[in-house]
Amino acid sequence: MTPKEKLSIPPQAMPEQDAAVRRGNMDEVALGYTEEQAKLEASRCLQCPAKPCMQGCPVAIDIPGFLSKAAEGDFGGALEIIRKSSLLPAVCGRVCPQERQCQKFCTVGKMNKDPEKAVAIGRVERYCADREAAEKAAGAARPVPPAAPASSSAPRRQRVAIVGSGPASITCAADCARAGFDVTVFEALHKPGGVLVYGIPEFRLPKAIVAAEIDSLRALGVKFEMNCVVGRTRKLTDFLEKDGFDAVFVGTGAGLPRFMGIEGENLTGVFSANEYLTRANLMKAYDEGGHDTPYWHGRRVAVLGGGNVAMDASRMALRLGAEKVYLVYRRSEEEMPARREEVFHAREEGVEFMMLSNAKRIIGGEGGRVSAIELVSYSLGEPDASGRRSPVEIPGSERLFDVDTVVVAIGNSSNPLVPATTPGLETDSRGRIKVDPETNMTSIDGVFAGGDIVLGAATVILAMGEGRRAAAGIAKRWQRRLAQMD
Repeated sequence: MTPKEKLSIPPQAMPEQDAAVRRGNMDEVALGYTEEQAKLEASRCLQCPAKPCMQGCPVAIDIPGFLSKAAEGDFGGALEIIRKSSLLPAVCGRVCPQERQCQKFCTVGKMNKDPEKAVAIGRVERYCADREAAEKAAGAARPVPPAAPASSSAPRRQRVAIVGSGPASITCAADCARAGFDVTVFEALHKPGGVLVYGIPEFRLPKAIVAAEIDSLRALGVKFEMNCVVGRTRKLTDFLEKDGFDAVFVGTGAGLPRFMGIEGENLTGVFSANEYLTRANLMKAYDEGGHDTPYWHGRRVAVLGGGNVAMDASRMALRLGAEKVYLVYRRSEEEMPARREEVFHAREEGVEFMMLSNAKRIIGGEGGRVSAIELVSYSLGEPDASGRRSPVEIPGSERLFDVDTVVVAIGNSSNPLVPATTPGLETDSRGRIKVDPETNMTSIDGVFAGGDIVLGAATVILAMGEGRRAAAGIAKRWQRRLAQMD
């Protein structure tokens, strides 16, 4: 097929649930490509020799390579190429912002002068992973590559402790296991997966997919210990000094919710997005018949923020029975950091957007419960450090708005527990752990870190890149130690 013929193939639209139906269920919104759609979309790749798409991939997947296989219908071969760099193709194919990463550099989008016409790399990746899952269910999947055997020349296998089980930790654990190390993951919650299970809703990322990826880790020999709050149940340095581990990776994420510091945030009916989504996602509050998790039955819900978490909370509120959901954001829609797809889905499902507005105070009524919110209007000024136009409050624009629930979704800070309980572990002014940019080792020898605890709140794929770099750093340090033993 010539480049001109490839460019003539239209982008393949993703089949989806009807908006009026999906807002009443927790099933996945995007239904995935058919085989023919996946092949056609992969065929749109021009196979550029320079591979510009790869410069936008934090884990350096051979994107043209896997798309070439997919275009031929060899989806298993495509997945093998992906898995050389990424353990989580079914996850990344769903939740990663490809439009800001690999697809941003796609030549097809640039030649069409429309970034939305770039090859849908993530959607093809998702199809490959979902196809394997279906084959596995039918007993026909390719086996998971085994962990590398321990070297006969080594005196023993390196033992690695992984703190947390989110994307960075999962990736680090997988790479360490494949290198032949003895790996144990320590997770504070009762289920592994980190933000993939407590933060991202079922309708965007089915939890069965995360469970399958965890099972792949177990097949590599990785062990899991749940309900272990490192920094409380044991000190971080105990792994090295008392428990016989040779290295530790910290991937505890950005789990500290931020609030606005306005009047009324302590009222009943005000939630951080973290708590709101954790109750629904991890603890399945939406399933009242099958789970006893209590949750607040909001009738009129205001969600403050403009990122993906704000979209998730807004759409979850609809599924929890809210009559009205308002998304309040102090800039315009153009400046919103949320993915365009999530914004479109939220509006399509009935979320009402209140742009250039923000909460000034939350008002309480009977019994200390939320009864209203005072909003103030904004205009846009000059661009700030983020490159977005700064919101400027309009004096005298205050007005009251009737709500009974407020969800604050303005971001998270790095989890402070491990740094606060580990003397000698250096952090920056924002509480993020400082690491060597080449190896991800911290200020403590043998302790590595990655993901949101280092970057601040970031994407799944960026966290995975951190985990890969740390695993490589752990392996290099072990080789040096073995050389010293000789």
